[in-house]
Amino acid sequence: MKTFAIIALAGFLAIGCAEKKENTTTAETVETEVDTQMETQKDVAMIDQDGYAQYGASITAADALPARKINERYKNLALGDTATVKFEAPINSVCQSMGCWMRLGVDTDEEVFVKFKDYAYFVPLDTKGTAVVEGKAYIEEVSVDELRHMAEDAGKSEAEIAAITETKKEYRFMADGVLIKTEQ
Repeated sequence: MKTFAIIALAGFLAIGCAEKKENTTTAETVETEVDTQMETQKDVAMIDQDGYAQYGASITAADALPARKINERYKNLALGDTATVKFEAPINSVCQSMGCWMRLGVDTDEEVFVKFKDYAYFVPLDTKGTAVVEGKAYIEEVSVDELRHMAEDAGKSEAEIAAITETKKEYRFMADGVLIKTEQ
């Protein structure tokens, strides 16, 4: 009976340790997963017959609104509104930390901040050119903390980051899928 109790106790301890190990997520584990995802991004992107690199959900470039038209659509949105759209615009910048966002130019003074749905995919840090995105357009009041975080990801100086002291309304976009025109 004593042997059975010791075996049972050892079993419970082993299960507890295994559960604890499974539920423990360290910063190192997350960083390793992100590094692995970034290393395989080029394998994830597929080149379609029109010369686009595909990220995320499968989309086509057909019927994509030009940048000036999406700018008009954004001007008609209010905080809390969303619109499901597909548009094409030049890539102004990409997150230099992980490739987890990009900014697309829709006018000389306006950009759309694009995130990727569920962080399921990223784009390469050196992405340039033109992108077609499909998903949800919306306007968001962005906090000072998030604006500073994005400035840091964009490689801005400490002085530029410290100068951010007010919230800002931004054109935002949650992309289901992205096409990036590859250079021929």
